[in-house]
Amino acid sequence: MTEALIKRLGEEAGVGLPDVRVTGADPVLPSVFRIGTAAAACVGAVTAAAALYWTRQGGQVGAGHPQADPDAAMPEVSVDVRHAAAAFLSERYFRIDGEGMGLWAPLSGDYRTSDGWIKLHCNFDHHRDAVLRALRLPADAGRAGVSSACESRTSAEIEDAVTREGGCAAAMRSRAEWLDHPQAQEISRTPVVALSRLDVALRPGSAARNPLRRDPTGPGRVGRPLEGVRVLDLTRVIAGPVAGRILAAHGAEVLRVGAAHVPEVPGLVVETAFGKRSCHIDLRTEAETLRELVRRADVVVQGYRPGALADRGFGPEDLAGLRPGIVSVEISAYGSRGPWGRRRGFDSLVQMVCGIAHEGGDGTRPRPLPCQALDHATGYLAAFGAVAGLLRRADEGGSWQVELSLARTARWFDDLGRVDPERATSDGTGPGESGPSGIERGGQVLDGEPGPSVDDLMASMDSPFGTLTYVRPPGRIEGAEPYWATPPPRQGEHPAGWATTTG
Repeated sequence: MTEALIKRLGEEAGVGLPDVRVTGADPVLPSVFRIGTAAAACVGAVTAAAALYWTRQGGQVGAGHPQADPDAAMPEVSVDVRHAAAAFLSERYFRIDGEGMGLWAPLSGDYRTSDGWIKLHCNFDHHRDAVLRALRLPADAGRAGVSSACESRTSAEIEDAVTREGGCAAAMRSRAEWLDHPQAQEISRTPVVALSRLDVALRPGSAARNPLRRDPTGPGRVGRPLEGVRVLDLTRVIAGPVAGRILAAHGAEVLRVGAAHVPEVPGLVVETAFGKRSCHIDLRTEAETLRELVRRADVVVQGYRPGALADRGFGPEDLAGLRPGIVSVEISAYGSRGPWGRRRGFDSLVQMVCGIAHEGGDGTRPRPLPCQALDHATGYLAAFGAVAGLLRRADEGGSWQVELSLARTARWFDDLGRVDPERATSDGTGPGESGPSGIERGGQVLDGEPGPSVDDLMASMDSPFGTLTYVRPPGRIEGAEPYWATPPPRQGEHPAGWATTTG
């Protein structure tokens, strides 16, 4: 099944992926959803695409070198289901000097309403403030006050009020209710990884340049699959950062662009930054600095709310005008079209609205997946889409746009079917909720079931933050095992420029 899923993802993106050897099978996590299968398919797709790109670029003789053989033998590509599933729990297993990290603010979590349940996302202060305004509560309100305010209102009423205030909330819906929703019907008409060509006229002053990959390795050296590929990472909170992180594991130069005034989840911004460099750019005053980076990039990955960057002159067509040959990757919660096309959202909220949490709790109370599976899956699929765009660019020229959403990934999960309930633990409190030693979620510490054994999948690295213990990147390419060459940097540590000087 997994091998067929990988092939299908390639076909939808217009890329003939090599065979992938898959070991292991579901269930590996406590859920009736096929999380292990989905994880292995997503990881397998990006790994196969990276192997194909590496081979086409000359593989071991150096990318773009005259000795490169486009008909060179394809290296073996493999993925282990247990390792892929563990990677979907990477933030749960991550340790800094032996200490885990809390991922949820005190007011984040599930609340009973007059007719069901609502999930409130308050991890960022401005989202918390929006929730309190919507519930007409004071700025110092605690969990008890929020709970009381929710009990007297309907789920839909709260969802609408929080959204109007610029916050993030999701009413629990059943699968059937979601499938009837106009937004669900809109996203069902798109591929899981929507790859399309950008045909735009060059702007005045924009010079078309050869989009072929640079050759930093030289003859006779063993290059990494994506070495020489420059990736701008304009993302935060799991999905987008995971995409940049796995591209870095295959050798891409990934520059993560943040801003000093934009809030981050402290632990996550470290855990997802392996192999990257980090700079700060304030788009309110330094837009030209970002334009200069785009002009020398190969891939731009962005996870802002649909339309937000386009409003500042950095939409896909703008990027293609600045850099002919660009691959623009856009990740959103609910897609860019339809009634919810510009709505803010996160993995936990999408699980709530699309029926996953409803099914996990048998409709009586929300029970999410045992990990942020929509985030991680979308992240690996975004990385696959980026490499697929590079492959299409090499074959056909042009600039390319890749669109993904957590809600479309959730629909893909649903289409995979279910694991036999007798073979899966379905109480929803597995390692994705609690991690190996418990994490805070919604103001509570959950002590869930043990997950798969991961000792053999872990590694450690010294960093500016201390000794980091982490899940090694999943997926294998014969002769080019993925790894992170550098530890996570401090935010804004590097100048806003590319490390390599060629191109």
